[in-house]
Order: sequence, then structure tokens, then C-alpha cells
Amino acid sequence: MLVAVARHGSVTAAAHALNYAQPSVSHHLARLEAETGTKLVQRAGRGIRLTDAGRLLAERATEVIGRLDAAENELAVFAGLRAGRLRLAAFPSALSTIVPAAAAILHERHPSVDLRLTEAEPPEAVRMLRAGYVDVALVFRHEVAEGGRPGARDTAAGHHPDKAAQDDEQVAVAEQDDLREQVLLSEAVHLIVPDTAVRGGTLPLAPAVTELWPADLARLSEQRWIAGCDRCREHLLQQCALAGFTPKIAFTTDDFVAVQALVTAGLGVALLPGLALRAARNQGVRTARLRGTRRCVVAVRYGEPPDPPATTVLLDALRAAAADAPSRSGTSSPEPASVA
Repeated sequence: MLVAVARHGSVTAAAHALNYAQPSVSHHLARLEAETGTKLVQRAGRGIRLTDAGRLLAERATEVIGRLDAAENELAVFAGLRAGRLRLAAFPSALSTIVPAAAAILHERHPSVDLRLTEAEPPEAVRMLRAGYVDVALVFRHEVAEGGRPGARDTAAGHHPDKAAQDDEQVAVAEQDDLREQVLLSEAVHLIVPDTAVRGGTLPLAPAVTELWPADLARLSEQRWIAGCDRCREHLLQQCALAGFTPKIAFTTDDFVAVQALVTAGLGVALLPGLALRAARNQGVRTARLRGTRRCVVAVRYGEPPDPPATTVLLDALRAAAADAPSRSGTSSPEPASVA
């Protein structure tokens, strides 16, 4: 009842959504307050609103209800009542690249498994995972490449910088509270600039430059910048801070197609990861790899191991798709020429 009130904003709307009479909902809320010994709702004009305690309990109740639904699905799989329903939340560039390839692999190997997809940026994907609305959350985070300075290698010896995590790195699981992580892919980040001068202006970067370090971004300090989602914006600010300036952010969009269109029109420059360029590459842009930083794509699961069988086969498919991602990205160059 409390979750329905929080979700729909009033007792009347909650009653309608639950197909209950309004007095019944009010009665159950009063009982819940009596059981908890805490005021959960308060009057606001002609309606009600949740107190701080009410909002906290509603958030936890959403997680509990979601986990019960997930448990029911997992038990049904073990009992053989259905072949398996899988729910995956992923960010846009993964949904355009790794996820379709993984879905195809999954369908080929396990055609009876029902995969359902949801687009969500990392924070929302993790919230959905905790609440039990998805079984796996595909997220990303930006990390300093090994060394993080000119002349340092990006990965351990023998590892190509654009290949999916291998050996120990591939199977390493990071324990964070009740979440378990597995790195699927480590990819390069690229500076995106117009391929040709726009409206009689000058190129923001010399054509011969195909890679640069954060400090080199200082020569673009007068350019307007295009920022992405919250995490991408934070990464942009960090990289520009290393170069000693604050970027002039003129546009903000998490649509990587729109980002490239804005760059092509001469309205700014941007940073984009390899998967975004693989998903949709505008021929009007030129890229220069930004050294010293990378973006990791991570599969996150909730709760104690082992994973349910269906989740395990999904992870296998995601790993296989991630391993093939670099060779199909179309973002690599034979031997990049440094800005130096």
C-alpha cells in the first residue's frame, strides 16, 4: 500500500491502481504506522505526502517487492515451470553494440530463454537491480589507464588496449556491499572534432594528431564542449581539470548521435568512448584517442553467489559479445601519431 501511494501520489490513485476501496488503503496505512510506531504520511492540502520515514520505508519496500518477484522467477526456473526469463538493463551505447550481439548468442545457444531489455544509465540500472526489476545491470565507469602519463602502457604486458579484459582481469569479481561486478570490456576514450573546418573557421586539432594526453586538451580550452550523461560530464570535467581549465559546456546530451552531429556542425567538441563510435559513426567527425584514461564496461549482479542458471548463460553471452567488440568497432587505427 505504501509503495503504491509513493508511486501514484495519493491514496485515491493508489486505491485505483491496486483495485481497492480508498478506505481500505487508508486503513492499511494506519495499521502500518501503528506497527512501525512512526508517522509515514501527512496531510498536504487536500491530499497527503510521505514523511522522510515514509519515503525511506517505501524505497526499502520497493526493493523487497522486487526481490520477491525475482525469487519467484528463479524458483520457477529451477522447478521447470518456465525455461527462464532474463531482464537486463544497459546504457545506450551498450544496447547498440554488445547487447544485440549477446542476445543473438543467447538465442542461438538457449532459444527458450526470454530476454527482456531496458535502457538505463548506470545509477538507474543499479537501482533497478537492487529492486529486483532486472537480473543484470550493465554499467560503465571511467578509470585511469595504467601509468596515466605519457609513455606508460595502457594495459598489462601482452594485452592489446582495445581487447576485452582477459585472464584474471576478465574473471575478477569486485565485492561491493551486496553487489558483484565483472569487467567485460576496457575501451579507449576519444576526442571528437570536426573533420573539416566549419564556416570558414580553423580546425580545432591538426589533422596529423591521432592521439593526445589530457594535458594536451589545454589547446582546446577556448572551444565549446558538448557534455553527456552525469558520469560522462564528470569525466570530461576531470580530464579538462588535468589540463588546467574548465570547459565551456554549450550543450548537454547523452545521445551520441546528436553529439557527433553537433560536432560536425562546428558547435563544439566532445569526448566519446569506443562503443559509441562503433554504434554510430558520423563521417563528418575525426577522432583522436585520449591516452591515460579508459572506460570499463561492467556486468553487475545482486546478492550472494552462485547466480541462477539463466543469469550465468547471459553473462557467458555478454562476455563472448564483449570479446568481439573491439574487432568490429571500426575505431582503431594502424599506428597512431602522437601530438608530440
